[in-house]
Amino acid sequence: MRVKLKEGKQKELILKAKLGRSWSELAKILNINAHYLEIELRNEKRLLSYEIYKKLCEISNLNLDNYIIEKLGDNWGRSKGGINSKGSTIFLPKIEFDERLAEFVGIVLGDGHVFSHKKGKKLGVYGIRIAGDLVKDQEYHNLYIKKLCKDIFNLKTREVTQKHKNNARFLDISSKELVNLFYSMGIKPGNKIRNQSTIPDWIKENENFLKTCLRGLIDTDGSVFRMSNKDPNLIRINFTSYNITLMNDVRNSFINLGFHPSKIILNKNIYISRQMEISKYLKEIGFSNNRHITRINKFYSSMV
Repeated sequence: MRVKLKEGKQKELILKAKLGRSWSELAKILNINAHYLEIELRNEKRLLSYEIYKKLCEISNLNLDNYIIEKLGDNWGRSKGGINSKGSTIFLPKIEFDERLAEFVGIVLGDGHVFSHKKGKKLGVYGIRIAGDLVKDQEYHNLYIKKLCKDIFNLKTREVTQKHKNNARFLDISSKELVNLFYSMGIKPGNKIRNQSTIPDWIKENENFLKTCLRGLIDTDGSVFRMSNKDPNLIRINFTSYNITLMNDVRNSFINLGFHPSKIILNKNIYISRQMEISKYLKEIGFSNNRHITRINKFYSSMV
């Protein structure tokens, strides 16, 4: 649940709670990211979760309940603006907002497409399609993502291959409830770039969730390669996206986790190039896509 306070009151509450503390100290107490607290929440760019609101009230010895304008619940998009239908629906099990869901969100933000197509007054097609390379992503799709969908949503996936067109493969997950869930997280059906879909707040607020979300993003829209032929021991991790909002969020997320990514290059690329941070990435975030695991193991095995 999100709490919308009268303008200025969220900032007042946070600053009162911060008295005598650094941003890092307060963020640690709240179990959220310091940059997110100082920049996003203090400047009222994002709403407080109800849990964080109550903690801040306790720390600051304030009660701002009278200034609450609205409480916004997590109702999977059935509230105003959601996708409503009286048609037959396969309901999802209780969804845990955890590391697995955060990784799946990263996968969808990377190579996924949320779609909603109406076919008359009652019929519609709703779901998520995840794209990949016909050969290179076969294991990742069939052994990892399929299982993730089953474990989280109890949904089956349908494999679609295009051997003679674009050398592509797709996993289709059909579910209106799943589309509603993503809608409620701010990831709307349609073009991700036009919609500027990005990492949801609930993921940004938790370091472990953020790490698995970044894993999903790098596994899909990232790559691992040698920096130069002159020194084959130097490895670089890249992330590419034409969604500038997502690019900024990914870059800031890495910074908040202690990395030093490059600036955004050509409005579509960032790189992690410090070799100590390549090791840090492998230790703290890692890969689920065996395509990247095999490649980086090959690099390391050839080092002398």
